[in-house]
Amino acid sequence: MSDTTITKAKELAEKLKAQFGDLLSEIKEFRGEYTLVVLDKARIADVCAYAKETLGFDGLTDLSSVDHYGDEPRFSVVYELYGHTHNAYLRLKLQVCEEDCEVPTVTNVWRTADWHEREVYDMMGIRFKDHPDLRRIIMWEGYPYFPLRKDFPLEGKETDMPDVAFSRKAPMEGGPFVTSPGMTTTSEREPRSRTVETD
Repeated sequence: MSDTTITKAKELAEKLKAQFGDLLSEIKEFRGEYTLVVLDKARIADVCAYAKETLGFDGLTDLSSVDHYGDEPRFSVVYELYGHTHNAYLRLKLQVCEEDCEVPTVTNVWRTADWHEREVYDMMGIRFKDHPDLRRIIMWEGYPYFPLRKDFPLEGKETDMPDVAFSRKAPMEGGPFVTSPGMTTTSEREPRSRTVETD
């Protein structure tokens, strides 16, 4: 990222903060990337609409979530914005609790939010109010769990839904989630199926 782009991103973050004041946290910078936390989830669509229409962030490159299991608020929803005319990036965050896992949709701001929000709902259980078609996108309808939550076991949970689908626990030893933290390269360390060698 060029110095000019970083300067532009900072300038745009400052304009967004000036527009919404105490509704946003102080700007945080890390390695040339700027983040603002939206402190009132009910206003996320307003903040996003201003960022798009006034500041030129016409692209929502990603919308994801983070599970801060053990801390409150437990979840964050993260919005990665990009402007095609100025080439600047900006990150917005929302913090939500498990008992209050519903935030307004931003599909009315960026149509690309549709599948992103469905995936966050499917994997984390965070609901998006007024989403036009909020249903599971990876797991099957009726699946009772949210697999990317940190309290979901790595081996999975058994489920049995006759005439729909089922799942069984995955073997951990030699299974798909075995890591090798002492290995030299990233590809050797990453979780993958491994065969236990025997003499």
